Amino acid sequence: MESPYLNSVRIDRERCTGCLLCVKNCLVQAIRVRNGKAVINSNRCIDCGECVRHCPTRAVTTWAEPLTELKKYKVNIALVTPSFYAQFDTSVPSAVLWAGLREIGFDSAFDVPLAGDYIAEEIEAYLAACQGPFPVISSACPAVLRLLQTKYPELLSHVVPALAPAEAAAIYVRRETTRQLRISPEEVGIWFLSPCPAKGTNIHQSVDVRHTAVTGSFTLSSLYAPLTKAVKKLQGTHNEFEEIPVGTSYGLSWGLKTGEIEATGERNALAVSGPKDVDEMFQQIMLGNLSDVKYIACYICAGGCIGGPSVAVNKFVAFKNLQRRISLRREREREDRRDAMRAAEICENFPHSADYIKPLQPKPVPPLDADFGKALEKMEALTELEKALPQLDCGACGAPTCRSFAEDVVRGYAEAGDCIMKGRRKGAEAAEPCSGESCSRPE
Repeated sequence: MESPYLNSVRIDRERCTGCLLCVKNCLVQAIRVRNGKAVINSNRCIDCGECVRHCPTRAVTTWAEPLTELKKYKVNIALVTPSFYAQFDTSVPSAVLWAGLREIGFDSAFDVPLAGDYIAEEIEAYLAACQGPFPVISSACPAVLRLLQTKYPELLSHVVPALAPAEAAAIYVRRETTRQLRISPEEVGIWFLSPCPAKGTNIHQSVDVRHTAVTGSFTLSSLYAPLTKAVKKLQGTHNEFEEIPVGTSYGLSWGLKTGEIEATGERNALAVSGPKDVDEMFQQIMLGNLSDVKYIACYICAGGCIGGPSVAVNKFVAFKNLQRRISLRREREREDRRDAMRAAEICENFPHSADYIKPLQPKPVPPLDADFGKALEKMEALTELEKALPQLDCGACGAPTCRSFAEDVVRGYAEAGDCIMKGRRKGAEAAEPCSGESCSRPE
């Protein structure tokens, strides 16, 4: 039996006031309020983190490992992502950030944009040879993959068979670290510096690789304070910092919603970000309205990974920071994109996606009943109950819409009497004053 989906989004019941904002802003209707507290349906949740953004009491949080986890490993390596660089302006050079990571417990760092260069070349080659179906959909965002699995399984065949850059980096780093230091893989901690809960979830329950090489993740928001403190200390006491190999400006641009397309060089492409826009875009693909587009880079977070719910700085500030860092790298590169990327690719035997990915499997919401006949009966009951509801979608029952409430009732998660608006309507009709002949009573 398959284990239930593991969410990285968590509810603090003591802080939750049952305000319904998370319920109303959940793209996939995965949240309900029961007994005054929000609860998450793991079969529906895609870990997009929109509920985290909208919770006024900070009752919705994202789970990630504490820094004390570093003590369990002999060597710890940080996967430095574009969204990580975006948290700091260019007055803090990359080398200072890497030194800061060592100060707070990591032994070294790996520049994920370098892996992005390799993956971009893979995608470019795939698109050149691909005969369809079109559009091809990016595999970079795990929340997007989860949305496809649960809501649009028909589109799974459109997903490009490529590793996410961070996963490719982890595979390479783990292999090279164990080889060079002659230690076992279990002694090496490979840590993703994460802008969102979906990335963390995909480490512990991967949907796209057979065996992830990433040990765990730390949210950017949790690292920001200790790292800022370490950076200030280093800048006051050191003048020289150790450099590490880095990728190109194109690999660095993956943190922006348009960066992946720029890195692949595909011109017949769209970049889409934000949960509602991504969902609408998938609907248009289903209708056949985007079959003349070759590639779509899509990210659940508005603006790309820099807009994740687990970042430390505002997405517009992050955009400014990352754009400036991209410009600084590009100034030092060869003018031609392909030449610049090939000059940066210094890793021997860098992992090839085909050796590690696994087919994406549909994960639709469970049927109303395992028995087909009973499922049909429950669907009829659901339809009848929905017709009887006031169609206000007010959320007072704890569900986002009247239809979702009717489904909850049929599944046994709620009672029909939980609709207080229906009860009020009946009460109002009973109390309505009569007039004319309808008021006549027998003597």
